[in-house]
Amino acid sequence: MNGKITGKEILNLVRGFQPACVIIAGADLDIFTILHARPMTAARLAAKIKGDVRAATILLDALAALGMLAKGPGGKPVYSVPESLAGALTETGERGILGMVRHQGTCLRNWSQLAGVVMSGKPAVRRPSVRGAAGDLDSFIRAMHEVSQPIAEPLISSLGRLKFSHLLDLGGASGTWTIPFLRKNPGARATIFDLPAVIPMARKTMKKAGLSSRVQLVGGSYLSGAMPRGADLAWVSAIVHMNSRAQNLAMFRKVHAALRPGGRILIRDIIVDPTRTKPAGGALFAVNMLVATEGGNSFTFKELKQDLERAGFNGVKFLRRGEMMDSVLSAVKPVRR
Repeated sequence: MNGKITGKEILNLVRGFQPACVIIAGADLDIFTILHARPMTAARLAAKIKGDVRAATILLDALAALGMLAKGPGGKPVYSVPESLAGALTETGERGILGMVRHQGTCLRNWSQLAGVVMSGKPAVRRPSVRGAAGDLDSFIRAMHEVSQPIAEPLISSLGRLKFSHLLDLGGASGTWTIPFLRKNPGARATIFDLPAVIPMARKTMKKAGLSSRVQLVGGSYLSGAMPRGADLAWVSAIVHMNSRAQNLAMFRKVHAALRPGGRILIRDIIVDPTRTKPAGGALFAVNMLVATEGGNSFTFKELKQDLERAGFNGVKFLRRGEMMDSVLSAVKPVRR
């Protein structure tokens, strides 16, 4: 924005929620998967999803208007999914973003309460999608995999040679990051530590990757109780933004206790500049944390450095500077002599 923005441009920005809502509804109702398997009329689709015919027709027409669906001619037109989009929007798509689209629905429901959140200082009231709370959690885990998988290997390669024998993947979810770490270090092993509900997803991913024998799966929470010990490298990926600084300090202390002397912690996250306005994506992501968490935020390098040093680490430095969730900080647990 350059200060010359017009009223029309402002309204265009404000109306940006409309196509988002239409696409998210299609994803939540799994319309793209259904219509890709078998093109059908609005009436048949409504019966399939146990929905209302009028409402389904309006939604399908809106999706077609946005180019998300193709609509055939005739008195009873048939709707189908263009092949160019099937890979992204269906359950089995090879370039899938369905989880992230659905997760953006969760974000949208939170963001719609922003003014009230600013007044109360409390996060938005959680409102599950038609998929329910369990379905929304599954969408979140899937979304994290979808956005991380394409960047995991090149990002880790950009960090240079990382010597370690045992990786602690904190909040490792389905193991998206563990896979490239272990493939680049054939003699190493890993522990994925995440909530018990996530462990079955990680087990499935590790089996598919052929890494089950090298990975220990431990259920638990970094917010309560100790972490598995013995690692010489801890990977804290897209976590610190969900916490307050006090929570991060407590987490860093637990990581410090879990690591071997001389071990390192690597933190991947959005890092904002001292003004907290750049990168712009970091400022907007802070809003996402405002509406979704009790104390989460986008943090500066100085803030993270202070908290890491208070936890007992030293040598805090950037290994990589990025514009979004691709900055990486490194710190070391000193060897006491």
